[in-house]
Amino acid sequence: MDRQFLHLFMTKHRYGVVSSIAADGTPQSALVGIATSPDLEVIFDTVQSSRKYPNLIARPACSFVVGWSGEQTVQFEGIAVEPTGAELQRIQEIYFGAWPDGPARMAWPGIAYFVVRPRWIRYSDFDQSPPVIEEMVFGEK
Repeated sequence: MDRQFLHLFMTKHRYGVVSSIAADGTPQSALVGIATSPDLEVIFDTVQSSRKYPNLIARPACSFVVGWSGEQTVQFEGIAVEPTGAELQRIQEIYFGAWPDGPARMAWPGIAYFVVRPRWIRYSDFDQSPPVIEEMVFGEK
C-alpha cells in the first residue's frame, strides 16, 4: 500500500463519514460528500449552521471512514482546517473536480470548506484471505 493506491481507492468513493467532538465532549458524525487530493487530504463542504462546523473550528482533530462497499475501508484521522485565499482556491478546484455541482452551492448562506490533512490512515480489505490491514502514519504538515 502506498499513497497512489490510497488516493485511487479514496477517489473512487464520493462519500465519507466525518466524526468530530462537540463542546460537551460527545462524538458527532455526519455523512459528507468528499474529494481527495493526491496528498491524501480529504476535502468537503458544509454550512456554518451544521454541528460539525463549530466542532471542527474549536477542535480540529477529526476522523473519517471512507468506502464500505464490500469489506474494503479506509479509516482516516487528521486535522481539519478552514482554508482561505489561495489555499481555498486550490482545495475548491479539487473538490469541484469531484463535485461539478459544488460551485452552485457557493451561493448558499454560510457555505464553508474544510481540508483535512492526514495524520494516520488504515486500509482494511477483509474481502481477501488472509485480510489485508495496513497503516500509514504522517508527520506534521
